[in-house]
Amino acid sequence: MTSPLVRTVRFHATGGPEVLRIERLPLRDPGPGEVRIRVHAVGLNRSEVNFRRGTYLDAPVLPAGLGSECSGTVLGTGPGVTGWAPGDEVCVIPASSQNEHPVYADEAVVPVRSLLARPPGLDDDGAAALWMPLLTVWGMTRHAVRLREGDRLVVTAAANSIGAAALQVARHLGVHAVAVVPDDRHAAVLRSAGAAEVLTGAPDAETLRSALGGGADLVLDAEGGPGVARLVRACAPGGAVIVHGGLSGEPTPLPAAGYAPVWLRRFHVREVTGVAAVLARAEAFARAGLAAGTLTPLVERVFDLDDGVAAVAAAHAHLESPDRAPGKPVLRTGQRNR
Repeated sequence: MTSPLVRTVRFHATGGPEVLRIERLPLRDPGPGEVRIRVHAVGLNRSEVNFRRGTYLDAPVLPAGLGSECSGTVLGTGPGVTGWAPGDEVCVIPASSQNEHPVYADEAVVPVRSLLARPPGLDDDGAAALWMPLLTVWGMTRHAVRLREGDRLVVTAAANSIGAAALQVARHLGVHAVAVVPDDRHAAVLRSAGAAEVLTGAPDAETLRSALGGGADLVLDAEGGPGVARLVRACAPGGAVIVHGGLSGEPTPLPAAGYAPVWLRRFHVREVTGVAAVLARAEAFARAGLAAGTLTPLVERVFDLDDGVAAVAAAHAHLESPDRAPGKPVLRTGQRNR
């Protein structure tokens, strides 16, 4: 039986958004440990920009697809798959390479290990925007480092999806959080998400300590680069700086001597999604916060695949834009549950 052609976003050369194409391709049947899903909405991440450029952790195998998280419905299961059946409403989390299981498409084949049951009460867009930010933040604040009530947290680039989720988690845990952003356009939204203070520009260590009321117990830094040195100086003895992004585009040096003992490390969400027991703890934390109303997906902007390749290119340009508001943009596929 011939598989119907599926609308899929791909690129045949690395480069800017102009390399993106929409093609209609056959989709293979799910293999062992895989499921086939109808995609409703895709959560868009900066990692896809880097993948398209050829600068991500995984080099694209051309022609390459894109995307690693979405909301959808199970259409079929591969050999040996249990616990999932056609009609199940699911969320796909980043748990495999975009080379193997891309989801910028109307339908996709994904590994069963990447599936979580869709939380009740969420629409397609919210379900697509939920998991990557919360799983990443949980991994940094409850797994790599264990924040406690009353601790002090700094979040840089706080207007992106991970930053906004970090502020929600801080509020959920009773942590005093300071958000750092380029300007104050989104200060009100960040305060409502959980920031006690919003600082702009590149505040020095003394300014950060003053806003915190002491040294930071943890800094979540999306920028990297030489600015890490001042973040280290803002920490209390025994504090930590976790670099989870590289927005600065510059190398991150090990700071020189003359600061308190601080733990400096990198983090990637696969530290959570790649270990079943760790993922189960993160999922339980997120579902408890959703039920309590303290954690919620924040959809920043919606693009639609029905508007053609120009909409996909605009979505990628938006991912790099300094004008983004707090939260995560999503790409709809023209499916249901709006």
